[in-house]
Amino acid sequence: MKKVAVILGSESDLPVVEKAFGVLEEFGIPYAVHIFSAHRTPAEARDFALHAAPEFGVIICAAGMAAHLAGAIAANTVLPVIGIPINSGALGGMDALLSTVQMPSGVPVATVAVDGAKNAAYLAAEILAVGEEDLYWKLMLSRGKTSAEILEKDRKLAAKYNK
Repeated sequence: MKKVAVILGSESDLPVVEKAFGVLEEFGIPYAVHIFSAHRTPAEARDFALHAAPEFGVIICAAGMAAHLAGAIAANTVLPVIGIPINSGALGGMDALLSTVQMPSGVPVATVAVDGAKNAAYLAAEILAVGEEDLYWKLMLSRGKTSAEILEKDRKLAAKYNK
């Protein structure tokens, strides 16, 4: 199975991004973590993107404020890139969200919610599952388990309040 690259724009993004690690580990997906900045280390970010294939199958990028990291990576690879806008500025993450989601045609970045690291990992798993049948079934079982848990909560709630 190919790895997922997880790139942080700053070490301060780590508390949010760590939530993705648990999801990747749950599904047995190998990953590597790096810190690159679209503005402070542009050459290194570009070099990583240019050489990410064939080791990696998906790249997750987390950045706050101007949040150009996912776009800078996507500009230099055709691997799927998932952006996590980080709430790290005075605008509550809206600046990062708009910077990540507003990409020009031909250079897409899949974007999850502000601080949505878990969903970034789930999306990366789904992308990898296209070519990994075992991973596909792990994801399906996980969805079934989540559904069963919610239905059990519904049953308990209905028994308590529906008179």
